[in-house]
Amino acid sequence: MATQASFLSFFSDTRAQTELICRPLQTEDYVVQPIVDVSPPKWHLGHTTWFFEEFLLDPYLPGYTRYHDQYAYVFNSYYESVGKRVVRTDRGNLSRPSVEEIYAYRSHVTEHMADLIRNHFSEDWLPVLEIGIHHEKQHQELLLTDIKYILGHNPLLPMYGKTGDEEYFEPTPASMISIPEGIYEVGYGGDKFCYDNEKPKHRVFLEAYEISKKLVTNGEWLDFMEDGGYEKVLLWHTEGWDWVKKNKIDSPMYWHNSQGQWEQYLLSGTRPVDSEAAVTHISYYEAFAYAQWKGMRLPTEFEWEVAQSNFNHGKRWEWTESAYLPYPNYQKPEGALGEYNGKFMVNQKVLRGGSIATASLHTRPTYRNFFHPPLRWQFTSLRLAQSL
Repeated sequence: MATQASFLSFFSDTRAQTELICRPLQTEDYVVQPIVDVSPPKWHLGHTTWFFEEFLLDPYLPGYTRYHDQYAYVFNSYYESVGKRVVRTDRGNLSRPSVEEIYAYRSHVTEHMADLIRNHFSEDWLPVLEIGIHHEKQHQELLLTDIKYILGHNPLLPMYGKTGDEEYFEPTPASMISIPEGIYEVGYGGDKFCYDNEKPKHRVFLEAYEISKKLVTNGEWLDFMEDGGYEKVLLWHTEGWDWVKKNKIDSPMYWHNSQGQWEQYLLSGTRPVDSEAAVTHISYYEAFAYAQWKGMRLPTEFEWEVAQSNFNHGKRWEWTESAYLPYPNYQKPEGALGEYNGKFMVNQKVLRGGSIATASLHTRPTYRNFFHPPLRWQFTSLRLAQSL
């Protein structure tokens, strides 16, 4: 069947892509967890494998025996309803299973998944397979950004390799787009894959506003820094100001001042900060403070979505002013997969647009990412807005 062949190809290609991301790593790189938000690469490899074993092979492949009776405990992330798990902060303590053993685990599950898709295909579990593949694609993004954090905080600043658009230059001239007040439809309304947090499609009323056609650049951020932006308390939320002072923040992540010149760590090596490139690796706190300094604000996620066809996006995650909340009439999926998005809808900010690390299938206008305000290890940036 064409459906079986296409899904087998989609699944196999995704598994190969994940391992390709890890190819430049040394064995020691696989086990590092420098902060709680950054998981060791070997854990990503194991977790994305466990997902298929837990939700597809164990319940649907006749006669399947789990590869290891403790791997469900080791590689479960946050699915409380399916069993106990290693605490997130302890993922870096997993000296065992070895990297070699995890790759063997991946091969075992990949082989049995191919058997399931070829010989036991069923519409009953097809949605689970689809979300499992997209789940692994999300982890490919986390894997690359976690690798950058691991290498970028190593005193030797080792090079990973070349990646496209890690320095992103927009050809678009700086200008503002005007959007009139009105009632607009937002959210996903198509018939292809999307995540539950993108639905249902619904209407919102927006006051008239302007939104920048271009992301803020490094040069503009340097102006903010040189004007004392990180030292002016009135620009910051109280939490943001406390974060700046506690962590001694004075520049975007991966920037280093070397003999009076700002340099940045890239996966391809360290080089001087280019003033024309889009600023990257900033927190929501910093994005908010910069917008305050400019006498403007961040767009809401709905302002962003309504205007997005007028500008380029997809190379940087863009902070919005919106809290991560369910849409009206949101329906959380039943069972363990209901833990995928719904339980995180508190105390986080929405980001839109995608980044160079995001799967191309995910950079649709309705895709909603979400992180806590101080986080900046993803490829994050900002676009300004103002009310009319």
